[in-house]
Amino acid sequence: MRGGFLSVPLYRLAHSRTGDKGNRSNISVIAWHPALWDVLVEQVTEAAVARQFAQRRPRQVTRYLLPQLQAMNIVLDDVLDGGVNDALNLDSHGKALSYLLLELPIEVPASLLPHLAGAAA
Repeated sequence: MRGGFLSVPLYRLAHSRTGDKGNRSNISVIAWHPALWDVLVEQVTEAAVARQFAQRRPRQVTRYLLPQLQAMNIVLDDVLDGGVNDALNLDSHGKALSYLLLELPIEVPASLLPHLAGAAA
């Protein structure tokens, strides 16, 4: 822990679902606890997601916030190698892309550690 913060993967703060349509993937990020929402909004930004997916070269990343649900929807354009019918990759539907996003490192204040999922930090 540095300066009262701990770096943990996003999956400790949220869970996710992924969908796709053509060459577009959308990834939902849902907070495990409402107290974690502000941290998610601050750090799971369009720029942070674009960096996390840099090797997939998304043309655009758009984030839609759903604060009443403590959730967000991330839309990545042109990230599925042409889509289901054109892609040569093994995950042509993009269902596993949420796992890549859930590895995003997040800096969590010590006061929020009791709300994290998984083993005690």
